[in-house]
Amino acid sequence: MSSFWSIWITVISLFVIAGCFVLLRWCSKNTTGVEEGESMGHSFDGIEELNNPLPKWWSYMFYITIVFGLAYLALYPGLGNFKGQLGWSSSNQSIGHVKGVSAKEDSKAAVKAAEEKGLYVQYDQEVKKADEKYGPIFAAYLNTPLEELVKDKDALNVGKRLFIQNCAQCHGSDARGSKGFPNLADNSWLYGGDLATIKTSIMNGRNGMMPPKGGLPIADSELPGLAEYLFELSGRKFDAKLAAEGKASFMKGCFACHGMDGTGNKFLGAPNLADKAWLYGGSRKSIIDSIKHGRSGAMPAWKDVLGEEKVHVITAYVYSLSHQK
Repeated sequence: MSSFWSIWITVISLFVIAGCFVLLRWCSKNTTGVEEGESMGHSFDGIEELNNPLPKWWSYMFYITIVFGLAYLALYPGLGNFKGQLGWSSSNQSIGHVKGVSAKEDSKAAVKAAEEKGLYVQYDQEVKKADEKYGPIFAAYLNTPLEELVKDKDALNVGKRLFIQNCAQCHGSDARGSKGFPNLADNSWLYGGDLATIKTSIMNGRNGMMPPKGGLPIADSELPGLAEYLFELSGRKFDAKLAAEGKASFMKGCFACHGMDGTGNKFLGAPNLADKAWLYGGSRKSIIDSIKHGRSGAMPAWKDVLGEEKVHVITAYVYSLSHQK
């Protein structure tokens, strides 16, 4: 925070507290010119207004809140860049040389910097307590083979909560994805849907990229035919003549990644073009846009963010979604 905004916030905060004190003192004095307990000359529906002072208990309570507010601002951060006498912080976002944590390494550095300075960072302490409490549970899960873990309802419930906290932003709370984000509840997998491959995908992340037109000498005029041929491969209604032209274009090199029959290649992460699962939309227009402009997507690696123990549990949950009986 810049010095200007720090001073601005400090002045405004103290001004408001001082204003409350002055207003309370002013309201505690009789400035009406009417004796206490006497009528103010106002009445309505038989109810007459009297000049009564503020209740003592109310005034004392307000004074207590003012003192509490000043004490709080002195002990905890709240006045601009002032860190407070207790050295307390809610997070490690700006400790040490780290000005805004953007990676796990930054967070670890901030935690270490806070410990070296003797600061009490509430978030770090809560994480430490959680690790002490739940660490043995996740360690036990990690020592359980995935084939057995997928049968453990308690473990799957834990995996579901972890998924919602960390994965639902992209894949949805029901794991059915959206445009550009894979559906994890079906059996269409770019890199494979077995337990080991799912865990590898979550641990290390994935990077997929198809260059415009696959990097092949395909003219724009050939794109409608290619789209029609993919309609044929996926078992939809198609124009036979246009699809035949598209097949010739496909054989210029698309098969190198997607296979001669268009069923894809899990080693490359090349999608199956012969099913009805379309990551970026399966309409003719969407298919033409994907071929013409290419597509790129990345899933971050979670091994350093969640750790293998939690990834292990999430893997079991994700696998169970597409293998429900």
